[in-house]
Amino acid sequence: MSFEYSRTVTTSATAHDVWKLWSDPGSWHCWDPSVESVALEGHFAEGAAGTMVLAGGIEVPVTLELVEPGARYLDRLEMGDLRIHVDHVVKDAAGGAEVTVSTYVTGPGAEDIGPMVTADAPKAMDALCAMAEGR
Repeated sequence: MSFEYSRTVTTSATAHDVWKLWSDPGSWHCWDPSVESVALEGHFAEGAAGTMVLAGGIEVPVTLELVEPGARYLDRLEMGDLRIHVDHVVKDAAGGAEVTVSTYVTGPGAEDIGPMVTADAPKAMDALCAMAEGR
């Protein structure tokens, strides 16, 4: 069982400005309403692991599976038998940057859980862009 969701937005912020927010997990709760907090052990680098506290106080292990500084990171959340991979890509575009976030949910009940996991994605992406733009 699996579920996929992807969204791309453009922003007048630079890719660098978006990356600064993405690479600072302590700020994620400021722009992502589904996140209460994130604590990673070590630097924002491939293999870093820690705990993400989701809205409602749900604690889940999080691991950075891929980090391409300034351009992309892929994180993995584990919730029982469910695996949630969220791929974040930013690249320069005319007048700013293009931001794409893709979510892949696999495991039992993925089709039911996936829409709940991604429900706040548009709000999160809009808030991320607004913060990166300095609004």
